[in-house]
Amino acid sequence: MTHSSDTDSRLHRTLRFLSGAAAHLTAFIFTIYISCVSQPGTTLFSWHPFLMSLAFSFFMTEAVLVLSPDSSLLRSFSRTVRVWAHWVLQVLAAVCAILGLTIIYYNKVLHERPHFSTWHGLLGALTVTWALIQNAGGVTLLYPKLTQRWTLSTRKLYHATSGLLGYLLGCASLSLGMCSLWFSANVTGSVWYLCALCPLLTGLVVMNQVSNAYLYRKRSQS
Repeated sequence: MTHSSDTDSRLHRTLRFLSGAAAHLTAFIFTIYISCVSQPGTTLFSWHPFLMSLAFSFFMTEAVLVLSPDSSLLRSFSRTVRVWAHWVLQVLAAVCAILGLTIIYYNKVLHERPHFSTWHGLLGALTVTWALIQNAGGVTLLYPKLTQRWTLSTRKLYHATSGLLGYLLGCASLSLGMCSLWFSANVTGSVWYLCALCPLLTGLVVMNQVSNAYLYRKRSQS
């Protein structure tokens, strides 16, 4: 029985490692591809898809996975180093997201178009707002003395749960962006379907790894 449990445990760790590697690769390739399609700098609008994919596909994916015991690219470093890497990546994601939202807002002003008139626009604004609130909440984990209302373990659980929801909102926003007229005009055929699979894949991997690292562990300890 013990041998079987050890085998299953090794198998699960291997599967999580492979899925994490796939998420790293997918996030990187998807972001590079979007940058090639959008060609940032050619127009004002071109910065929007580039910055949003950089924020939610690359930086935020890496920010979550850097804390994963199975998929972190900094596994050999201390927990403190990985936490600070998580923070740096999240701040970079937030900066890119704010710039991306500001640019599309200003672009619509220039062209006298309505704001937040699509599901992509509405969800995108909600996602950026959620990410900023999530970052602010993470400050209480870096500096626990700022609030004494909940225990540190409880705050970590809330932060992980809220962060997972925010990440999934980002994946959904990216997916809706692929249904836009701009994206559909520039990406067609099987490539469109491959792009649509990217946020789905990274979302499933992050959801599984966060659940195993935080949510499932907390339930088993209760």
